[in-house]
Amino acid sequence: MKQLIATEKRILTPSGRLQQVAALVYRRDMGALRILVITSRGTGRWIIPKGWPQVGRTLAETALCEAYEEAGIRGEVAPVPIGSFHYCKTDLPPERINQFCAAVFAVQFTAQEQDWPERHQRICEWVSPKEAANRVEETELKKILRQFGDSGLAAAAE
Repeated sequence: MKQLIATEKRILTPSGRLQQVAALVYRRDMGALRILVITSRGTGRWIIPKGWPQVGRTLAETALCEAYEEAGIRGEVAPVPIGSFHYCKTDLPPERINQFCAAVFAVQFTAQEQDWPERHQRICEWVSPKEAANRVEETELKKILRQFGDSGLAAAAE
């Protein structure tokens, strides 16, 4: 499958939502699957690393960059998304598009740096897929997290 490279930062999806990219970072801890969740900078709610497409990078490469910038993560990223979720931001001016679609890429953890750009702006925690699903607010993301743990998507991503 050919990987498309972003040519602009703001991309509209066919449904009229702004495209974002997310990283579902996972590792095995004594055989147990663990998922990385982080706090958002604005509200402190639990999310997974995500951000805007980066010009000159594929969406998968961007997901890996977001994992590093927001949580110091190094890893191996799957080339195709494992799903997507929609969400709205309520703190934007009414004239701005406030609906987003985030493509989710699995990232197999290999290391965490000692320092990274947003280290002092977020909390990072490794939790079970079930706990990750309980912490996030977005219904579609909850489903992706549960399926990742339950259906062997993690094994398929490896």
